[in-house]
Amino acid sequence: MSSVTRLHHALPLSPAINKAITDLDSVIAKAIDAAKVAGMPQGLVVSLLHGHAQVQTNIMVS
Repeated sequence: MSSVTRLHHALPLSPAINKAITDLDSVIAKAIDAAKVAGMPQGLVVSLLHGHAQVQTNIMVS
């Protein structure tokens, strides 16, 4: 996802966190590419990602 601009946190992040972010981004991009190759509808990909984001948001605010 080299065309994506990453927003930066207000405070500096540790190298370990930056690596985790980069690794997570890479794995998500590869999974999306694999889903496209398999013929998964784009709307389903988006809905799955949105569902996981919603769950994580719920955990953060609980």
